Amino acid sequence: MKTSEPIIPKSEHVYLEGPKSRSYELQFTWRVFKEFIRAFRTLHFVGPCITVFGSARFKEDHEYYKCAQEFGKRIAELGFTVMTGGGPGIMEAANRGAYENGGMSVGCNIELPFEQVHNKYLHKYMTFKYFFTRKTMLVKYSYAFIIMPGGFGTMDELFEILTLVQTKVIHGFPVVLFSKKFYNPLIKVFNHMAEEKTISPEDLNLVLLTDDVQEAMEHIRKYIQTNYVVKPRQPRRWWFFEKN
Repeated sequence: MKTSEPIIPKSEHVYLEGPKSRSYELQFTWRVFKEFIRAFRTLHFVGPCITVFGSARFKEDHEYYKCAQEFGKRIAELGFTVMTGGGPGIMEAANRGAYENGGMSVGCNIELPFEQVHNKYLHKYMTFKYFFTRKTMLVKYSYAFIIMPGGFGTMDELFEILTLVQTKVIHGFPVVLFSKKFYNPLIKVFNHMAEEKTISPEDLNLVLLTDDVQEAMEHIRKYIQTNYVVKPRQPRRWWFFEKN
């Protein structure tokens, strides 16, 4: 009888074997360092961003796709760059909204076994090998975060951002949850956390839950106008030979 193929590809087995040789760990560290440097070079001059997260599975005719496209347009009108994970679905919609309305659109794509390709509405993009370097870039350049309906990946990104804001590792940037129908069950979980005292009651104020694109953008606009002043752009210095 034939033995079945392993569920996990051989190339990934190495991650399940615990500590490796010092030479392997050094090579891994070097690969991560190179990915960060390449990301800094690619994204250094993209300008202040607002990141839109959401599922890659929604098609062009879905209401969430259309809402994300409107968000992209509104972000461009606010003068910010739209940043996404660079793939299809919600990511494509937000990028498209900016791209088709004169705004700047960038994406941080990821290598996946099923080869997620970047969408065509990007002025600049980079494909990452490691999720943790990609998530760093999705947060690093942004002043607000819009969380559309999504799956495990979107939840991962949401909770990382909330943790960073809650612990004051990053400023109290606006976090918008879009779609009450989708996110009301999660808000109930947040309320239960507060009741059980695993989070503080004021932590419930870290997110705005809304069905209204205008309300979301006004919430973001007020925060930015209250906390930041637009200054003239300084001459560029090409420390890492950044891409213009």
